[in-house]
Amino acid sequence: MQHLHPGAQVAVKQRAMEDSLWHLGKVKADMVLRPIEGPAWAYRYRARLSVRFVRKKATVLIGFHERKSSYVADMQRCPVLPTFVSDLLMPLRALIGAMDAKETCPQIELACGDTACALVLRHLEALSAADLLRLSEFAREHPGLQWWLQAKGPETVQPLDAGAAVLSYSLPEFGITMPFRPTDFTQVNPFINRLLVARALRLLDAGKGERVIDWFCGLGNFTLPIATQAGAVLGIEGSEDLVARSRQNYQQNKAQQSAGRSLCPTQFVARNLFEMTPELLLGDGPADKWLIDPPREGAFALVKALVDLRQREQTSQVETASGSAAAVWTAPRRIVYVSCNPATLARDAGLLVHQAGYRCLAAGVVNMFAHTAHVESLAVFDLEH
Repeated sequence: MQHLHPGAQVAVKQRAMEDSLWHLGKVKADMVLRPIEGPAWAYRYRARLSVRFVRKKATVLIGFHERKSSYVADMQRCPVLPTFVSDLLMPLRALIGAMDAKETCPQIELACGDTACALVLRHLEALSAADLLRLSEFAREHPGLQWWLQAKGPETVQPLDAGAAVLSYSLPEFGITMPFRPTDFTQVNPFINRLLVARALRLLDAGKGERVIDWFCGLGNFTLPIATQAGAVLGIEGSEDLVARSRQNYQQNKAQQSAGRSLCPTQFVARNLFEMTPELLLGDGPADKWLIDPPREGAFALVKALVDLRQREQTSQVETASGSAAAVWTAPRRIVYVSCNPATLARDAGLLVHQAGYRCLAAGVVNMFAHTAHVESLAVFDLEH
């Protein structure tokens, strides 16, 4: 979509979201939210770059694949990458070309924080001492850059040099700092992420007396900001590693909160949210509000479990696993749904509106990936009484 003005790109994405909601879910939002926009260039702080040694030309290519092709584009610069990373493309090509392992390093994964940038080098054979030295010298020549090495799966990723700066990004509006590893999921666009978190929390409007559940919570990108506003928060995520990291992030931020700003009691649970059942949902207890931020597959099992419990509510009280009268389960009054796939948002919205008794108050797009057809969006659902 690079040929379109950024404003026109956003308009196309807005129409795609509205069309999906109506044609797939038969849902029309009461209000269209103003699009969330940010820098159109130099925004991509996460990227997976292919590396290819072309023997016939005795050269190394580093870049994205050409459209619908296995060929690596001959990228000498890339305007969507941070400028300092774009400026590194040619030096990186020279570095890999000089390495003994130039034919067995197929990928470099980029993960940038606010003050440091990690390059994760995938290597299919053990690197020689000379190659390790080349990588270390390259990092020393470029302050703020650090190498991580990946011999096999993501669990094998380790920093080349001990003592590297911790990667992190900040959410200054909430006084939150989020440390992360280069293989953890973080948003590609940190500028839009700050705006998205702020917008989502304004729409959620959690109060000190309310309990909130953050589904698909990841590192706590929404959970910790919610904890500055709510009375109690539960974050649920499918990855045990991310849950462990989110607990660490919570404890670190809790210790660093300034006077007058504190984090409410917050728990984290690891669970496969694609296998949610009404019984599991009962076990999580009632919450006043939900925030849902699923991957592209959406949150069908979670929403279906909510529908089932809502239908039970119509005929009798629904008690939580404790069975006590004080623990009667009730549906959340408001749901804020952050989506990266308009089709699955529309499917889940259809269930919420037509079977669970919710009304779609508002929806709008988030231009997380400028110059691509990727549509990120935000929708708000209120329970109708």
